[in-house]
Amino acid sequence: MNEPYLSVTDLRKSWPMKTVTASFSLDRGAALALLGPSGCGKSTVLRMIAGLLEPDGGSIRVEGRELSSVPAGKRGVGMVFQEGALFPHLSVEDNIGYGLVSRGMSRKESRAAAAAWLEKLSLEGFARRGIESLSGGEKQRVALARTLAVNPSVVLFDEPLSALDRALRVRLRDELRARQKELGYTAVYVTHDEDEAAVLADAVLRMPQ
Repeated sequence: MNEPYLSVTDLRKSWPMKTVTASFSLDRGAALALLGPSGCGKSTVLRMIAGLLEPDGGSIRVEGRELSSVPAGKRGVGMVFQEGALFPHLSVEDNIGYGLVSRGMSRKESRAAAAAWLEKLSLEGFARRGIESLSGGEKQRVALARTLAVNPSVVLFDEPLSALDRALRVRLRDELRARQKELGYTAVYVTHDEDEAAVLADAVLRMPQ
């Protein structure tokens, strides 16, 4: 029997008043939503998978490779934050190419790669735009392009739509789901919205308060 593409087993982080635990598995190209109220530990789970927070126990495996002791930058795991976390002093194309340049790619090559992602995400003509000129939805697509440009094995989304107004959230959640299916990346979403979880993911893991 084939091993799941992403396997999280008994992952645990404890504080004096709370312990967060999670176990789940995903096949390649599948999407999971971690659903629950604020404070239940959803973002903690993402941060442990990304390597931004050290777990107290448990296992994180991608394609059979144990990641628990691997530094964040070498895990091949991408993360899209609630506010996008884009660099305001860089253009759209240089935001998208930032991770590629950091890995040794030339500026010219990174901008060519950015142009390809802009086309995939229906943002042609945005390369030289400043971040502050973008709408909320455009910023989220740029953040997604920047994350996907470095070819992560898994993409984590921490409440990616919660800062947007409801009409835009509804449109963007449908777009995110369509892009995930089209591009085939494995995704884990954090949300407190039942409807959003149902649209974005193949499966939902409800986390207790």
